[in-house]
Amino acid sequence: MRYLTTEKTPKNTAKKLRGLVLYRGPSMLDGAPIAMVATLSSDNKKTGNMVQTWIIRDDIHPVAASEAGLDSSICGNCPHRHYKGTTGKSGACYVNIGQAPGAIYRGLKRGIYPDFNFDEHAQYFTGRKIRLGAYGDPAAVPFGILKSITDISLGHTGYTHQIEHKKFDSRILTLCQVSADSPNQAKKYQALGGKTFRVAMAGDALFDNEIECLSDSKGISCADCLLCDGTTKNIAITIHGSRAGNFKTSLIKAINI
Repeated sequence: MRYLTTEKTPKNTAKKLRGLVLYRGPSMLDGAPIAMVATLSSDNKKTGNMVQTWIIRDDIHPVAASEAGLDSSICGNCPHRHYKGTTGKSGACYVNIGQAPGAIYRGLKRGIYPDFNFDEHAQYFTGRKIRLGAYGDPAAVPFGILKSITDISLGHTGYTHQIEHKKFDSRILTLCQVSADSPNQAKKYQALGGKTFRVAMAGDALFDNEIECLSDSKGISCADCLLCDGTTKNIAITIHGSRAGNFKTSLIKAINI
C-alpha cells in the first residue's frame, strides 16, 4: 500500500534576478562615474523581449543629471538630450528619464543588481538578444564590456551619436549604428565607415542604400529584425515619441566636443 507524503517539497525562496551591473566606472566620454545595468526581461512591444541595457550616472539621479547637463557623461554630444542648456529648449529624445532610468538608478542605489560575473551570469545572455543603450550611449562604456556580452548573444542592436566625439572608440562601429539627423550627416558618417540610423521627418525621401525601419514599415520587432547591429544596413525612421515636435532636420548640425 502507498501513502501520501507527509513532507512537502520546500518552496524556492530565492529572489528572481532582475538585472546585473555590467560596468561601474569612469565614462569613456568624460571620465565621470557611470554604471551600465542590464535588465533581463522586457514587455517593450517595439523591441520585443530583449535584454535591455541602461547607461546612467552612478552618482546622481538621471533627471537631476539631465537638468544640470551632467548627462553628457552618458549621452555625449547627442543633440536630442533633454538638457536645455543655453537655448532653453530640450531635445527630441523619446525616453521618459524619470520612469525606467529613474527606477534603474533607485535599484542601483538599493543594491538589487549584483555585479556581473562571467562564469556565474553568462547564462543570462547566452542565446538572448540584447539592446545596447535603452538609455544612454554605448560609447560611454568600455568596448570590451559591450563585446563580452554581444559575443555570447544571439544578436543585438545598438546606436551611437558619438562618432564625432573626440574620445570616440571607433571599434564601437562594429556594434552600433551611427545615429544621423540629416541626409548630409548620413552621407558623412557612412563615408567614415558607419552604418547609419537616420531620424527623418514624415515623408522624407530614402537614399538608395537605406531601408525604412521594419518596425515602422512591417511591424516587425527589433528582436526579430536585428538589422541595427552596426554592420548590416543603413536604416531610416520617422521621428517618434512625445518630444517629436522638437525635431527639425534642417536645424540639426554636427556638434563636436
